[in-house]
Amino acid sequence: MDEELYQAFITESEESITQLNNSLLSLESNPDDTEAIDDIFRQAHTLKGNFGAMGFDNAATVAHAVEDLLDEIRHERLDVTAERMDLVFDGMDLIVDILHDIEENGESTIDPSDTVEEIRAAVEDGGDAGNSNPAASDEADRESVDLGSLAADCVDADALDATTLTHAHVELDAGQMKGVDAGIFLSSIPEDLDVVGANPPRDAIEDGEYGDGFDLFVAERDAAVVESELDGLWKVSAVETTDVSDALAARDATATASDAPAADSDADAERDASAPDETEPSADADADAAGDTGADAATDEQAGDDGSEGDADGAESTDGDGEDDADEGDGAEQKKEARSISAVKSVRVDVDQLDELHELVEQLVTSRIKLRNAIDVGQTTALDTLDELDKISSNLQNTVMDMRLIPLKKVFDKFPRLVRDLAREQDKRVSFKVEGADIELDRTILDEISDPLMHVLRNAVDHGIEAPDVREANGKSRTGTIRLSARRQHDTVIVTVEDDGSGIDADAVREKAIDKGVATREELDQMPDSEVYDYIFHPGFSTNDEITDVSGRGVGMDVVKTTVESLDGSVSVESDPGEGSTFNIRLPVSVAIIKVLFVQVEDREFGVPIKYIDEISRRDRVQTVNGAEVIVHEETIFPLIRLREALEIDSPEPDDGMVVRIRPDDRQVALHCDGVTKQEEVVVTPLQGPLSGVGGLSGTAVIGDGNVIPILDVSTLQLPADGEQAMREFDPSQLPDTAEEAAD
Repeated sequence: MDEELYQAFITESEESITQLNNSLLSLESNPDDTEAIDDIFRQAHTLKGNFGAMGFDNAATVAHAVEDLLDEIRHERLDVTAERMDLVFDGMDLIVDILHDIEENGESTIDPSDTVEEIRAAVEDGGDAGNSNPAASDEADRESVDLGSLAADCVDADALDATTLTHAHVELDAGQMKGVDAGIFLSSIPEDLDVVGANPPRDAIEDGEYGDGFDLFVAERDAAVVESELDGLWKVSAVETTDVSDALAARDATATASDAPAADSDADAERDASAPDETEPSADADADAAGDTGADAATDEQAGDDGSEGDADGAESTDGDGEDDADEGDGAEQKKEARSISAVKSVRVDVDQLDELHELVEQLVTSRIKLRNAIDVGQTTALDTLDELDKISSNLQNTVMDMRLIPLKKVFDKFPRLVRDLAREQDKRVSFKVEGADIELDRTILDEISDPLMHVLRNAVDHGIEAPDVREANGKSRTGTIRLSARRQHDTVIVTVEDDGSGIDADAVREKAIDKGVATREELDQMPDSEVYDYIFHPGFSTNDEITDVSGRGVGMDVVKTTVESLDGSVSVESDPGEGSTFNIRLPVSVAIIKVLFVQVEDREFGVPIKYIDEISRRDRVQTVNGAEVIVHEETIFPLIRLREALEIDSPEPDDGMVVRIRPDDRQVALHCDGVTKQEEVVVTPLQGPLSGVGGLSGTAVIGDGNVIPILDVSTLQLPADGEQAMREFDPSQLPDTAEEAAD
């Protein structure tokens, strides 16, 4: 098998499964969502066709069974129930297992028969309960169709010079690849049969978008001849023909009447005209549909359902497919051009090649820094050349960094199904909302953040959201809400998981921390609840005494903190008992190449990432509040961390110095150093081996003169105990009114 085709198949299948899962969740929450059911059938059809074309029949069989069950729901022969949706999701999970088996082994030996039989049984049992004779129901539906009106909609009589028109309902004994079978049938129709209309349109039929059969209209051949010609063609199981020539005569009569002097209104002319262009009924249908479904659309919008844009695109392409092959002309050319333009807007890039390109850019940036430091200031020509190199390498750097950015949607789309399944397992009702999925992160960060977010969401469902009866007793809605959102702030992305559940019991956390020996009762009693909550990230820490499949083992939340901090990020938690909890995860947009401020301590230099810095000032702004050295800014204190002490540099403290105040969103502290030298872009290498996890350091960087500069981790630098105490006891009224008072 061609490796490129194989990888494309795996990637496209994963994307289709994710989108299909989310559409199924939309259908489960709103069974009247016709857009969701249409999208489900598009994705299911694509999956079935792709697996069948690649020869993986076990997955295609599962997809076919799922499609049959959903078809019963679409035709309202079955209702949407949680039990039936469980069967559908079981089928999707089996397809995922088969796909992973294919990815690992190149083939799959998984037997899907048990799952397929369960789904088929649900179709048969449910169909019998709702309709004792589904086949008879389909036949009755066909008999209720006005063939004259159908002919008027499907056949352009203005472009048709015929006296005889025959309708043929064709049923195919199609296999799992309905589109292929239908395409072979259509191509085998004899040339002497002039097919002038079809329902659904030919393009849809060739895509397999038809039920048990479809309708064709043939000009200048009587019914017996048409039935004889079509019967026996590829996969044909039944042909039923009817003469509908009267529809042509009626249309001609009304067309003549519409040409009379304009005594009627424009609305009457529109209603009575018998041969409008094919685009006119399509437009009328769109207008009617918009009027009929306006309330539904508004409901979907309020519910915050994603995918409306994609659905709109799908509806637009369906209208285009409805045009007759004979009328394509300029419209078809415009569609081809539109597809071409769309195709070049994005390309798939091999991840290994992208990583290699990224490494080259890192080397280029390092060489640029070395070259600039090595050139004498007086060499004007060399500096001009360097400036040009600087511009080129900066543009290349920005382009590569942008190439690595991927929307959070790639990760977020996996979580609605996770939350739904957890809620079902625990008999809870959860409304899951997603916001900011279009925010972009570096691919490396995106790969690593999936597991931490999964743990936080599992924690929200298990620990946060209460059982429906408990919520109702507490005056809440029986359905809890979990909101996953993301927003961009400077060079940082903040991902928030918020729930309206029971919140965190700070006293329970205190007791568990004492039992674990993490802290003493005296220390914990002095801590505010906001600091106590941080103990839930301690390894092996869980307030759930009962071990379940979801929680209780104390593994999970510590993974969140460890992983996020390894990405140069931070995590914090806020909680309001009885009202809910909020987890904030701060992540850098990109990694490796960052801009740092060089600070000096004695004769050594350290780098502080610019993204964390809010202000640089002189030492004379330092004040004393509650016995601790602080910087005061807008009636907020920032305890001082002396880098000489935090980094254990044994040398006397100078009388002067500089203070670097950190953004309060990152950490409410200020750093004291001997001086500030310069700003520079550097390539950061994380600490490895025994050095990984060293407090206060996040990595190293090689600068122009070849020296290695440590990069400070502002979130783990040790804060003096008096500084922590000062923050707990701080009262803005204690602030001195003047700098002189502060000095005293």
